[in-house]
Amino acid sequence: MIENGKVYLVGAGPGDPDLLTVKARKLLARADLILHDDLVPPRILALANPRAEIMNVGKRCGVAGATQAEIDSRMIAAARAGSSVVRLKGGDPAIFGRLAEEIDALDAAAVPWEVVPGITAGLAAAAALGASLTDRRKASRVVIVTNHHAGTKRPLVRDWQGLAREDATLVIYMPGNDFEALRDELLAAGLSADIPAALVSRAASAEQSVECSTLAELHALPRVPAPSILLVGWALDSAVRRALAANSAALLADAELAFASH
Repeated sequence: MIENGKVYLVGAGPGDPDLLTVKARKLLARADLILHDDLVPPRILALANPRAEIMNVGKRCGVAGATQAEIDSRMIAAARAGSSVVRLKGGDPAIFGRLAEEIDALDAAAVPWEVVPGITAGLAAAAALGASLTDRRKASRVVIVTNHHAGTKRPLVRDWQGLAREDATLVIYMPGNDFEALRDELLAAGLSADIPAALVSRAASAEQSVECSTLAELHALPRVPAPSILLVGWALDSAVRRALAANSAALLADAELAFASH
């Protein structure tokens, strides 16, 4: 049941409207106010109640936007006025989505809330690659981490020794562009130089792209549009080999076509 005077913290998924949950669609169709992140695409916002007030409150790539305090205040005021509020977040609200901060603010204001999960970008990236993040023969755990510090342009100082393991798949959100430094850190933590890696840009969107490598060649990956996810681990081995083989075949076909045209 959709209630007024309540805040719904909703995952918008990776960007494809077909990957929204049924509940998320229903909430969008009935909402009075939608406060959405910058990553939520127009195709998803088009599913909103035509009478709803829609506000972009995203904070992305250092561009000034609404502060967290402003977002909290807006949610609370609207819910207290009897509105059905959808706080729409890219991916899943519980993965690097400031969910805990917003729940704390709503609890402090005694405003009812509900979390509606969505498909997080890391899972969409694995699907784009055609890979499993776990494999009982190779990886028994998944480590989800961000390589970017909120409010700064510096990578986080991290104990990769405790995170980078041969029996784990690393799912690195906001990996940045300094892949040479990241490669060196992961190698120093004990990962093999030939462990597979994949960089997925804009997973589950029309602009999706996948670049594959090994950890040793991570620095050679091209810079891709944000948002991107970096996957590293032996569970990706078959999928990365398949992608590299397909890429080599495509390059060979292009070369043969270019030669034939001359």
